Amino acid sequence: MEKNIYETKKEISKQRGKIYLASLFFMFGGFYFVNVFIMHISIPIILINLVISLLSFGIAIVIYNMIIIKEKTYLQVKKYDEEAIIYLHRLSDKYIKRTFNSLAVIFVVIFGLFINNVSMVLGGRIQYREIWMSFASIFVVVEIPVFLHIKDVLCSRLIQARIDIPDHKTVIHHLKIYWFGSAAYWLSNYSFIIIFQRKVRSLVVVYIILTVIYCILATVYNNTLRKKITYINLVINIPRILMYISLGIIVGLALYMQKDTWFTLDYITKTPKVAHVEDKITYNDETGVYTITAKEEDFKILQLTDIHLGGSLYSYKEDMLALQAVYKEIEYTKPDLVIVTGDLTFPVGVMSMSFNNTAPVSQFAQFMRNMGIPWAFTYGNHDTENLATGSKHDLDSLYRSLSFYTSETLLYPYDQPNITGRSNQLIELRNADGSLNQAIFLIDSNAYNGDSLSEYDYIHDDQVLWYKSQIERLNDAEGYTVSSLCFFHIPLQEYKTAYELYEEGSDEVTYYFGENNEKVKGKVCCSKIPSKLFDTMVELGSTKATFCGHDHYNNACIEYKGIKLTYGMSIDYLAMPGIKYDTAQRGGTLITIHKDSSFDIEQIPLSRIESEKKD
Repeated sequence: MEKNIYETKKEISKQRGKIYLASLFFMFGGFYFVNVFIMHISIPIILINLVISLLSFGIAIVIYNMIIIKEKTYLQVKKYDEEAIIYLHRLSDKYIKRTFNSLAVIFVVIFGLFINNVSMVLGGRIQYREIWMSFASIFVVVEIPVFLHIKDVLCSRLIQARIDIPDHKTVIHHLKIYWFGSAAYWLSNYSFIIIFQRKVRSLVVVYIILTVIYCILATVYNNTLRKKITYINLVINIPRILMYISLGIIVGLALYMQKDTWFTLDYITKTPKVAHVEDKITYNDETGVYTITAKEEDFKILQLTDIHLGGSLYSYKEDMLALQAVYKEIEYTKPDLVIVTGDLTFPVGVMSMSFNNTAPVSQFAQFMRNMGIPWAFTYGNHDTENLATGSKHDLDSLYRSLSFYTSETLLYPYDQPNITGRSNQLIELRNADGSLNQAIFLIDSNAYNGDSLSEYDYIHDDQVLWYKSQIERLNDAEGYTVSSLCFFHIPLQEYKTAYELYEEGSDEVTYYFGENNEKVKGKVCCSKIPSKLFDTMVELGSTKATFCGHDHYNNACIEYKGIKLTYGMSIDYLAMPGIKYDTAQRGGTLITIHKDSSFDIEQIPLSRIESEKKD
């Protein structure tokens, strides 16, 4: 009795489902077994890993035996009609090819992981003894090709048991040759890299070259020796080829977009020091407060905002323009302190072709250190995007490593208040005689409210209470209501209220300068959730002006209820379509603080600086 193609497909489909399950447990067993040997963990955890490993292997073997038992009942009739035989031949070819291809992928991925570790060793980020720990932490990358390989081997064995040719022993022989040949190729190359590591300039380039050579050798094998164990050796499937190429491009691009890239390094390292007054700066380890004691009667703060460094080859031109604009602003104003009010980086993928938000921070810190200008910053909504390579914790650790004790320029607090936000800080500005001139608050306006990228967050109640407690503490210490300035990224709702009153011609507000030309409805992108900060400022009577960014085309200064609500001029060349061709909004905001705590606010358009240089 001959089996038709329908019966054959039904039998194989049932067996294939069990094979997938068995392969999954074999993979889990291998993963936990590897953990036993390479994870530096306690004895109880090692035992747990070992038990899970043995249990997974046990379940996999039971499922495999079920496959074998069922297969014996299926094989009682081994005759198939012509359609079923063609179907089995096609399946045999498919799983043989996939078996060899998945094995090749395993070798390429494992070697890539080892190369990555060698790169970190050469870069001084880990020691050789930490390689196994690092490898274990990303072993999950190997799991998928391992699962596919186990599945392909078992499926191939299932099909070959139902037909006489190709012979199973011949397939095993070829698989051994392929396995040992691949192992010898990669191990010899890895040994070569270890021996000559100091002479290798780019491990990534070496890895790419070796992978290309390996793929060529695999292709030669596929076109020659593999014909002995397949019915039809090569089948050109254009859609599948295009799919694999597209997938490879996407994966490669995603990996590239996470890399640290330093295309602007040559410009940064050549940046000269800017002559300026070098004031005395101290840091209190207990309070987390920096104190700047001004040598001159006037103290200048340059507010820069929304610099938006992409850090990729794609954004190289815009990054260079942004850094050059920052340098021109600093060289022209010669400030005592620079405050960046958020969105220093722009790790948003397709718009900047980068997810990396750590490399641009390191670059900008080196840039400021070379100029010798003290600087501080508030976080913006783009600085720690969800897809960015650096988390809030990563960026905090990076900023601490680059802060004052290391750079003598970045005033990032090592100790921060335990409140909402990625960084909230107070900087005390004192006159030469030690009297308090200004309390400078840098408050995190946070990023997004929930999962929506259009719903902006706000300054929370606990942050407002912290601000209030600091004002009251300073008032008590000084014996009068101190003067203060406040910097953050996302504007308060009162910015919107004040501008609408200004447009209506209300006498409740006083207009000083600038325009709000943001192209969105209402022209002010603030949170929909009201913050208590403004009302608290009015109540305390300390803060005389606030400074924000976020809206790149807004730079107006409007006083409302005794507080100057000021937009800083933006730097951005990258984040908004077409903005690099616009010039009116680009520049900095100079705040000149006098000895008596009064201050002047002046816009410093980049176009003015460039025009004066030409004249």
